[in-house]
Amino acid sequence: MSLKIGMLTSGGDCQALNAAMRGVAKTLYKQEKDVKIYGFLNGYKGLIYGKYELMKEKDFSGILTEGGTILGTSREPFKYINNVGEDGVNKVPAMIDTYKKLDLDCLVVLGGNGSHKTAGLLKSKGLNVVTLPKTIDNDIAGSDHTFGFMSAVDIATTALDQIHSTAASHSRVFIVELMGHKTGWLTLYAGIAGGADIILLPEIPYETKAIVKTIKERSKKGKKFTIIAMAEGAISEEDAKLSKKERREVYANYPSVSYKLSAELTEATGQEVRVTIPGHVQRGGSPDPFDRVLATRLGIAAAELIINKEYGYMVCEENNQISKIAIEEVAGKTRLIETDDPMLEQAEKMGICLGR
Repeated sequence: MSLKIGMLTSGGDCQALNAAMRGVAKTLYKQEKDVKIYGFLNGYKGLIYGKYELMKEKDFSGILTEGGTILGTSREPFKYINNVGEDGVNKVPAMIDTYKKLDLDCLVVLGGNGSHKTAGLLKSKGLNVVTLPKTIDNDIAGSDHTFGFMSAVDIATTALDQIHSTAASHSRVFIVELMGHKTGWLTLYAGIAGGADIILLPEIPYETKAIVKTIKERSKKGKKFTIIAMAEGAISEEDAKLSKKERREVYANYPSVSYKLSAELTEATGQEVRVTIPGHVQRGGSPDPFDRVLATRLGIAAAELIINKEYGYMVCEENNQISKIAIEEVAGKTRLIETDDPMLEQAEKMGICLGR
């Protein structure tokens, strides 16, 4: 009897999705005599509408170093997952129906926070599900690292590295806005690695006066430029007190949070301030060696769970060991940087301003 597996990648893309799928597939093909892997196209949409391909073993060869995902991906917001779509399709029953029509033994989901919520819902409906944590934000509860994170850190660090020479040449303040709406792991790691003087995170509402003070103190010491690594979700103490509606009105005049801060710093310091936004470049390209190894290890562990019929878990990394955790324990939970995290204390000890 064939072992039938469904596989999909959901949410924003990132590096090492292909490497993780490869780890799952190669392990299953090696350990099981008869394996059928159905690749659902474009995330949960493929499962909803029955769009899939019966994969071949060769499909998983040569993809270790490829960025993106060979299956395609899309966002299917969890808050709408129980709604009937405009096309009249009831999404959850449709996913269950596809699963049963293919007589799957397990559904493998590679995704972030929202994807895990949907995976948890499918588990509660009786489907066998195994998940893998992917996101450049590194914010999935239960895992020390998610694949995609370190590759994005490499790219963001390179952006900061490149800014230094032009900032120094023109005696400017540069704000490099990095990805991360709710969490600042990417900005924190890249900021430290890229020698940022100021690091602004969503978890720590910043005081503009603290930033101004740091810039002026650097100028007095003969340091004519300042590099600010700023998460796209960073917010000032003043704006944090506003309602969402009021905040939208405040930011309506600016392309992003960095431009608002830029205007404030220009007025307060008299220095030229420039904004650089690497954007989706941070998600792209080949995964770095760390992510290739992590994704492969997680893929192998996911395959082992399937072979042992241990369903309902997310594979994870904990203290450099690959482990598992029940999906319901991580679904909907965001791994934030705690305000007393040792990395923050260490950064401040060497003079990095965190806006506080």
